[in-house]
Amino acid sequence: MDGERERQVASILDAVRREGDAAVRRYTRQFDGVEIAGLRVARDVLARAEAALPAELREAMHEAAARIRRFHEESRPRDRFFTGPDGELLGEQWTALDSVGIYAPGGRAAYPSTVLMAAIPAGVAGVPRIAVTSPPGAKGVSPLVCAACAIAGVEELYQAGGVQAIGALAYGTESIPAVDKIVGPGNAYVTCAKKLLYGTVGIDFLAGPSEVVVIFDATAPADAVAAELLAQAEHDPDARVFCFAAGDASPAEVQAAAGRLGEGLPPHVAQVLEKPGTFRSFPDIASAVEASNAVAPEHLALKVRDPRAALALVRCAGAVMLGGTTPVCFADYFAGPSHVLPTGGTARFSSGLGTADFMRCTHVVQAPAAYARRWGKVVAAFARAEGLEAHARSAERAAEAEP
Repeated sequence: MDGERERQVASILDAVRREGDAAVRRYTRQFDGVEIAGLRVARDVLARAEAALPAELREAMHEAAARIRRFHEESRPRDRFFTGPDGELLGEQWTALDSVGIYAPGGRAAYPSTVLMAAIPAGVAGVPRIAVTSPPGAKGVSPLVCAACAIAGVEELYQAGGVQAIGALAYGTESIPAVDKIVGPGNAYVTCAKKLLYGTVGIDFLAGPSEVVVIFDATAPADAVAAELLAQAEHDPDARVFCFAAGDASPAEVQAAAGRLGEGLPPHVAQVLEKPGTFRSFPDIASAVEASNAVAPEHLALKVRDPRAALALVRCAGAVMLGGTTPVCFADYFAGPSHVLPTGGTARFSSGLGTADFMRCTHVVQAPAAYARRWGKVVAAFARAEGLEAHARSAERAAEAEP
């Protein structure tokens, strides 16, 4: 990360650690241009914001919440115990984290969907305390974010954004108790703060600009492919979109469609599509997927004749959309899996946010006396090979103990 940015972030974090609420208010005034008195948003504000939603939007958000909850209930890790060959009990016990902080970005737009996509999995995991922070505007936190908190069952919402919010969640202040883990996307400064605070607090991952790879064959309409690229480019001038044509598919037709469909969108959208390497051709789907695996994108859209067959070749992607009628935005808002996904190639070694990210997995071992008698001396030999005499004696004592 940029050295000067890291120094600025470290300075803000240190001030929040030392000064608490006063630093949060000062930096909110400096960076957001907003003077705030109390940091916590009252619960009745959340309820009123939900009630004030237009009926169609309220229905959409409630339906999305139900689908997100259903997906994460199905995918929630379960305790698992089994008996080994010598009667030993082995297993995994999953328990929820005690507290989680969720960062809901502001800036270019409010993102109530991020609240749903992070808070609901945390609730399904059983986290008893979920706190959300979001940058305030002149009239406070976005009503959409407030409404999303109400729908997701979140009672703690704080009007604080940027580095100061991340610092408050990590260190705790007079108004914002510290949490065990911080999740959610943010700008480069928020990401830097999460990086610097890792170890003081847990984090999900270091999120960067949005990205998509679209792989298409000759069966995919050019307009559908172009619409996918434009939607992802809309996020941010730093977004990356890749259009991989397989076989006889034509990148030129997609470029023409993007020019036509992109009329009226912000200027940066076209600029994202003009970046080098955006449009590429491959002899077949397998080679296109292999190139996508090298990118390890946040989103991968497989607009091909047999998307399930292509899916079997995918190794590195945050989320995969199958077929021409599954745009990325369905998963971004509604389908169920979280849209908080690894970016910048980190899908090589990390996964999208899920209930497991809000839980601890504890390994469990119980050795009966027969196990200890049979294997104690073997374990002692292993320990002595590593120079750990006390370990060896502990194993031998267990082997000699009365049942």
